[in-house]
Amino acid sequence: MARSLPDTIPLFPLPNVVHFPRVLLPLHIFEPRYRAMVRDALSGARLIGMVLLRGDWQADYLGTPPIFQHGTAGEIVRSDELSDGRFNIILRGAREFRVRSELKRALYREALVEWRHEEAGALVPARRERLTALVGEFVRRRHPEAASQVEPPSDDELFVNAISQQLDLPVIERQALLEADGLSQRAERLIEVLEFHVEALRSGAIGTARPQ
Repeated sequence: MARSLPDTIPLFPLPNVVHFPRVLLPLHIFEPRYRAMVRDALSGARLIGMVLLRGDWQADYLGTPPIFQHGTAGEIVRSDELSDGRFNIILRGAREFRVRSELKRALYREALVEWRHEEAGALVPARRERLTALVGEFVRRRHPEAASQVEPPSDDELFVNAISQQLDLPVIERQALLEADGLSQRAERLIEVLEFHVEALRSGAIGTARPQ
């Protein structure tokens, strides 16, 4: 984003969503505290920090369950308020952040954040070719009906981030991809993850959960 970023942003913790920069994320907002969050965001910086719940989050879901400290702020690029006060919104991933501390001043969670450095650059051709091949095989084996619809974007960062967010990988693996230090490391981790899952699919293994 060209404009300056605030030090404090609202947090929207979810158990199964990991958001990546530049990728779109549609959300349906129905809880009262998060309706208030969207209204406040729309009147302010239009940013919402997406973070992943961790550990035994169900025990304190209505309070402040534990979260991973690394997330992505999404900018609201579309919002539709429904007649009953719910919202349908679309976020575009803006920038990664690390939670420094949380604040207690609203119905919803807020955090003082440290913005991660934006890394420019491109993948070496061989790495992109390997990743493209793995994505193609993963989709053919898991979702053969959708294989012909896979058209990777030419932009390397968007390619890697979109794959990381949209492929049906275990959520903890997507979080590990988000926490990678820059595009090159994220691409390397993604290749390792896909190599494991593709090999499991080739062998006919039941499920593709990686050993801990």
